[in-house]
Amino acid sequence: QVQLVESGGGLVQPGGPLRLSCAASGRIFGTYTMGWFRQAPGRDHEFVGAINWGLGRTYYGESVKGRFTVSRDNAKNMVFLQMDSLKPEDTAVYYCAVKRFGTGSHKGDYDYWGQGTQVTVSS
Repeated sequence: QVQLVESGGGLVQPGGPLRLSCAASGRIFGTYTMGWFRQAPGRDHEFVGAINWGLGRTYYGESVKGRFTVSRDNAKNMVFLQMDSLKPEDTAVYYCAVKRFGTGSHKGDYDYWGQGTQVTVSS
């Protein structure tokens, strides 16, 4: 069992940066993929990005490529989402999630989820 707690959300102006954190409790294995999703009002979950816990390989959704960066701190069991050049359309609740085996960008592929943190991009 893995528990996830996101933090770092808030209000930010367009063009600004924001960094989200996800603290994971429980054993994290090298096969795990740590992912970030977001959900805007009235919309389904959208894949943002993910990182393989063991190898550190990352991959991203098309809408955030070049602007967002996923990283991890294995010693602290933490995953981060650095968001730069934020746009109003990035406004959403952001979720951290864990997939136990392999990679994936679909919500249904992930086994554990955090509660989410709100990000609002507005002037």
